[in-house]
Amino acid sequence: MNLAIRDIKYHRGRFLLTCLGVGLLLTIVMSMSGIYRGLVEEALVIIRGVNADLWVVQRDTRGPFAEQSRLAEDVRYRVAIVPGVREVSPFVFYTIQRQRHGQPLRFAVVGYDLRTGLGGPNRIVAGRGLAQKRYEMVADDKLGLALGETLRLGLHDYTVVGLTRGAVGSGGDPVAFFSLADAQEIQFVKDNWAVRNARERAEAAYERALPTQPTLPRELARQFADNPDLHQVNALLVRLDPLADPRAVATAVERWGHFTAFTTGQQEELMLTGSVDKARRQIGLFRALLVIIATVIIAQIIYTMTLDKLKPIALLKLIGAPNRTIVALILQQSLSLGLIAYGIAVVLGNLTFDKWPRLVVVETADQLALLGVVVAICMLASALGIRRALRVEAGAALTG
Repeated sequence: MNLAIRDIKYHRGRFLLTCLGVGLLLTIVMSMSGIYRGLVEEALVIIRGVNADLWVVQRDTRGPFAEQSRLAEDVRYRVAIVPGVREVSPFVFYTIQRQRHGQPLRFAVVGYDLRTGLGGPNRIVAGRGLAQKRYEMVADDKLGLALGETLRLGLHDYTVVGLTRGAVGSGGDPVAFFSLADAQEIQFVKDNWAVRNARERAEAAYERALPTQPTLPRELARQFADNPDLHQVNALLVRLDPLADPRAVATAVERWGHFTAFTTGQQEELMLTGSVDKARRQIGLFRALLVIIATVIIAQIIYTMTLDKLKPIALLKLIGAPNRTIVALILQQSLSLGLIAYGIAVVLGNLTFDKWPRLVVVETADQLALLGVVVAICMLASALGIRRALRVEAGAALTG
């Protein structure tokens, strides 16, 4: 006698619906590890894609992904003369949110030097890369922009000339790539009203400070009030000679006292111990809670199914079936439920994880680990049902 087969035969709808419900729960359990792996992948995709040996940032900051870092663009020429440095390229990174067709459009902006190509898109899936220094963009396909579409940013329209895939910022926002000049202009250039107001305020201040030179205040106001940050960058990407020691070059750069230099490995570590770390701990907590919830639910289901079969179990005892037979039947029922639910979870995950808003990376090792957890949960959850079944008196089969 097989209790699982008996349930499927006589209570097929209830058993399959139960398996579906547990399968959905296991899908969420499986997704937790995938979400964490996805967070790590998304956090590091830009850092790894850049393929730089060193990141030079503002002194005492942790780089463009952890906090705001600003450097003058011409610092690149100072870094370029350090022994061991082969190539230096400015890099701009920030996140913006604009409106498109009445809906919010949020994405990360990456600005890079087209001459060196450092920091640019690695994988073009449609169209082409940037070919001119102004008014072109390459966007990740998750942004939903079409080739040839124009997007108004600041004072100008930018045309989508290429599409990438898998380029996201640390927060999961799709990335759009621009030339360095365009990225700086989108971030720093003021609109015309703001420029006029800044000029008027600056001119009034200079007139009070320089009353004997009537023509100078207006000239100074134009020079210092119009977009003073236009030639700022967030980091310098450095490639070294093959035999150069990254730490020695970083020490030489930091000797100026105005900059901090990180290797790519250090930049990755800063990212993982920063914003990703809290998400990792929270996801770990959710995963532990879901495993506990799954254990409780499966235990309750098995216990309820055992109660429905107390009379057949009593009959088995009456005809002399040993306790190990009854224990095996309940375990078989529990494992059947768990394994069917696990199969549903794997199928649902494979069909849907690529459609989730954030990247979900579930590896074979994660699926095998979940299988082990399911088997352990089913055996643990069977304990209540087994305990109740073993307490049934054989005479209960005759009392009705």
